[in-house]
Amino acid sequence: MRRLAGLLVVPLLLLSAVACGDEGSDSASTKNGLPAITAGEKFGEKPTLAKGEGDPPKELKVNVISEGDGAVTKKGDAVQVNYYGQAWDSDKPFDNSFDRKQPFDLTLGAGQVIKGWDQGLEGQKVGSRVEIGIPPELGYGAQGQGDIKPNATLVFVVDILKATTIPKSATGTPVAQDNIDLPKVGTNTDGKAPTVTVPKTDPPAKLVSSYVLESKGEVVKATDTVVVNYVATLWKDGKKFDSTYDTGKTANFPLAQVTLKGLKDGIVGKKVGSRVLIVAPPADAFGDKEQQGIPKNSTLVFAVDILAKM
Repeated sequence: MRRLAGLLVVPLLLLSAVACGDEGSDSASTKNGLPAITAGEKFGEKPTLAKGEGDPPKELKVNVISEGDGAVTKKGDAVQVNYYGQAWDSDKPFDNSFDRKQPFDLTLGAGQVIKGWDQGLEGQKVGSRVEIGIPPELGYGAQGQGDIKPNATLVFVVDILKATTIPKSATGTPVAQDNIDLPKVGTNTDGKAPTVTVPKTDPPAKLVSSYVLESKGEVVKATDTVVVNYVATLWKDGKKFDSTYDTGKTANFPLAQVTLKGLKDGIVGKKVGSRVLIVAPPADAFGDKEQQGIPKNSTLVFAVDILAKM
């Protein structure tokens, strides 16, 4: 079974990073042997970095340039950051979110980013600016990535903007599932995957999006990034083809980048904290194209827990 993340969301960034902080000092930006911040040292400003001097660090190094006063980040949090990334032996960035004016969202410790990020951002306060030196084994290793050379040591300046604790399950009031022609979804709230039972009838011709558990949370907008758990099955035989529960890692969906129309439209307008049944006919799914073993003209069924909104 292969994860659908690459099909559902347009790849935007090479990596992830953090955002928020106050003004720092020159000594803070150069301590611990990491390159100096040469401009834009204050939190929220686009920084620039000097080229690394001498041998790069062989272990992860984290400098707190300026410490925020927000909550301490922990594994499993949904974190939003801005970042500037550069190779140790370069004075030019390979990627940064400041120019895009679009922060980056990740779930900390979920393996969505390189290990140096997961380790370097954990335990930092929201509102902080940190500089992280990442050796190759905690970055992209011997294979490199895009413009990043093999065995590159990486340096990031990260502003930690937000951190949200992700609940283990959707909650709310169970909603009657009395349409016998639609799948039935379990209402458990223990953090385990809900059951999805597909009826032996013809699938609906139009998109279905209905509450299984309805919370009192905020309504999701098309511009939001949401953190979800989901189970995905084929209507034809009820076979599961993807599930975040199997990996134990939630998924982050920047809805503006979600390419599977039925999934995006099924989430938009629903309330954070809810469980939703989505049935996407071929026209709102992958159409007449086979995708990663999903047959062409397939109707897809999703049980989605909308756990948090960034």
